[in-house]
Amino acid sequence: MSKIGRKPLALPTNVTITVQGLDVIVKGPKGELKAPLLTNLKVETVDNEVRVTRTSEERQVKAFHGLLRSLLENHIEGVTNGYKKTLKLVGTGYRVVAKGQGLTLSLGFSHPIDVVPLKGVALKAVGNDTITVEGIDKQLVGQQAADIRALKPPEPYKGKGIRFEDEVVRRKQGKAAA
Repeated sequence: MSKIGRKPLALPTNVTITVQGLDVIVKGPKGELKAPLLTNLKVETVDNEVRVTRTSEERQVKAFHGLLRSLLENHIEGVTNGYKKTLKLVGTGYRVVAKGQGLTLSLGFSHPIDVVPLKGVALKAVGNDTITVEGIDKQLVGQQAADIRALKPPEPYKGKGIRFEDEVVRRKQGKAAA
């Protein structure tokens, strides 16, 4: 039995889980998310607990057992509290400005860069050097934050670039003085 898959999930009172065909739908106060129901897996709700069980002992089914439970856990967290990632712009002249639903970034290139949010993700500019990515889907929030960071990743000599708020950039010494 999968160590992760066999743990029951606590189901908050304001969240409902339903199985429709090949999808598991999680509804909560912040929205609705779908997870694919893989073959040979069952999702049951009993006494404010969600249990994921499998009907086969195949290797692939065992792997998907823990995966589906983790996806459901992330969806429950997303529809109740949501997810948030914060990015910092470090460098002289690096700025962010809100432009409609998206952002405009000045990152030292010859042109500004416009960032359009993915569906289900909200982008906010806090001050002129901080970006907040918020949404209910953990995967989409992480992907949007990674896409923004990839525009100008932090470099190891001066530490300039876009980094996550809690990211530590390992610095290199550079050339030794002659």
